[in-house]
Amino acid sequence: MENNDIKTIQWFPGHMAKTRRAITANLKLVDAVAELIDARAPLSSRNPEIDTLTARKPRIVLLNKCDLADANATAAWVSYLKSENVTALAVDCKSGKGLNKLMPTLKATVLRELMEKRERSGMGGAPIRMMILGIPNVGKSSLINRLAGGKRAKVEDRPGVTRTKQWVKLQDNTELLDMPGVLWPKFEDQSAAIRLAFTGAISDDILDIETLAMKLLSYLAESYPQSLTERYKIEPDGGDDGLALLEKVGRKRGMVVSGGEINTERAAITVLDEFRSGKLGRITLELPPTKE
Repeated sequence: MENNDIKTIQWFPGHMAKTRRAITANLKLVDAVAELIDARAPLSSRNPEIDTLTARKPRIVLLNKCDLADANATAAWVSYLKSENVTALAVDCKSGKGLNKLMPTLKATVLRELMEKRERSGMGGAPIRMMILGIPNVGKSSLINRLAGGKRAKVEDRPGVTRTKQWVKLQDNTELLDMPGVLWPKFEDQSAAIRLAFTGAISDDILDIETLAMKLLSYLAESYPQSLTERYKIEPDGGDDGLALLEKVGRKRGMVVSGGEINTERAAITVLDEFRSGKLGRITLELPPTKE
């Protein structure tokens, strides 16, 4: 994905540095870590620091928002993670899809040795404590609310809402530790940063949304052209660049201002909002690395 026409994306609010320290300090309080990633961008939404921060703590990866992602691509990602010895589940935290497998998988696979040890020592009834980690806006609060059967954590559709850790007790003798979303201090791979910007994990306030929408449209024209045809009734032309596609969307939606110009800012907001809400269909922004 080209990125030579968009400014370098860096976004690391001060509370995120504090969160990194808190993760390390609180690991000793939990039995396992549940890492949420975005099923539309599984690699880009995995914080590379979490491997180091969580050390050897047992972990399960949840590919959230699977209902917004390409189902075949999600299956490929789950298979790839398994090949990397990572236990992974495809879930949708808002609807609850797939979450019925979380605790059984955790007990039977991720924490099997711990559960067997507790049974042998007569501590089978001890609570399971799990830390919830993930980048901003990936769905941690939605996960906790769904598991708790009610609204226990603050949820907003903007990154960086959870600022402090929260303990939530579930009815099945499980305790969840919700941590604020944490990105990494510097994006070495700007393509990853751009994919996260597509999904809304990075605040739109620091971005040129028109350029961002152009890049998204260029990707869709190449990988999911039917999504543009079905939603906007436009046929991507092989010679169309991002601006041409954005103008086509604006024209189809009647976003024409005086003099016949297209309101590309309004069109960009529409494209990004409709991608993020799933109105453009089930789309995945990256595929698993190929094995040698």
